[in-house]
Amino acid sequence: MTLRRTARHETCERENHRLFQVNPKVQRMRIAIVSDIHGNLPALEAAVKDIARRGVDCVVNLGDNLSGPLMPLETAQFLMAQRDWVHLAGNHERQLLTLGPGERGLSDAFAHSQLGVKEFAWLATLKPVHRLSREVLLCHGTPTSDIEYFLETVEPGNFRAANAAEVDARLGDVGAEVELIACGHTHVPRVVRASSGQLVVNPGSVGLQAYSDVRPYPHVVETGAPDARYAVVERVGGEWISTLVSVPYGFGEMAALAVGRKRTDWFRALSTGCLAPEATRRIDECC
Repeated sequence: MTLRRTARHETCERENHRLFQVNPKVQRMRIAIVSDIHGNLPALEAAVKDIARRGVDCVVNLGDNLSGPLMPLETAQFLMAQRDWVHLAGNHERQLLTLGPGERGLSDAFAHSQLGVKEFAWLATLKPVHRLSREVLLCHGTPTSDIEYFLETVEPGNFRAANAAEVDARLGDVGAEVELIACGHTHVPRVVRASSGQLVVNPGSVGLQAYSDVRPYPHVVETGAPDARYAVVERVGGEWISTLVSVPYGFGEMAALAVGRKRTDWFRALSTGCLAPEATRRIDECC
């Protein structure tokens, strides 16, 4: 896959390369990872406020930023102002840019209707995979797909954690020099070490804690709490330490907004991190 690089990405990569190379045995490097915001600006603001107290060197955003019935324009404008972050595209960014009016799901359709020329131009600069440094690879889904689950597997009637062989296979041809892979997409906070020793971290979703999908088989994903999720990873003495973070925020405003926009399917997901049985066929476009 050939990725177009922006000046911002190149600057960030040079700085990260410098930090890693000063003394790779003792140099500390602390990265905050956010993903799957889905237009939930209050959740993002709560996560950013918490990140600010943790002394991170870099913030990376793994995509699926805007789609949903909440605040896509305001969220885009907030993210566009974070010029020192590294931003990736998720499958929803691709869908917003490529799908026609009759092809978009409800979440993409609403987001598309709210965005302007500047926001679409920004989306077009984002890519689904980015090499942050020699040691760190960022992706939305897996290194080769923006819709494949990395650390979970869906079978008929079963959504489960991926086994070691599945995780290894999804690493593909990622080189041994890569120590850390950050991924999103599934909204499930999880940390797995591949058989190669490489660490794979999914920070979970900032903005939506439950959804259902029909691909490749019908399944439901629930975290069981409405809190915003993100992760912090830190390289100390040549090893990576990961922390999954859960941040409370005032979800009621966003839940009410979803209801006002006739997306009652989002109300319970935002309020509880779970889906009502009758809603499991509705939030089928958010992963």
